[in-house]
Amino acid sequence: MNEILAPESLSAPAEAVPVTLVTTPACHFCDDAHARLDALDRAGLLRLTTVPAESPEGEALIAEHRPAMFPLTLVAGRHFHDGRIPRGKLARLVEHLGAR
Repeated sequence: MNEILAPESLSAPAEAVPVTLVTTPACHFCDDAHARLDALDRAGLLRLTTVPAESPEGEALIAEHRPAMFPLTLVAGRHFHDGRIPRGKLARLVEHLGAR
């Protein structure tokens, strides 16, 4: 079962938190999430990995997490969101990561 990961439930890591973004072609939500998360990656707040949905790894993640929409976003290996990431939820995650 998918478990929503609340940003406040993350423990403060010693290094950047791994974030996995499972994307599909021609997906504007995927493009938007990638742009936002890539900026946070460049700032050193997280370590972004993009996985194509049609790859073996992407198919395994889809089978495990069963997203209703794309992109599927995982933070530290746990379900964070699927579909367009709400700005408030992303802001809370950024606030938590910035406070580490």
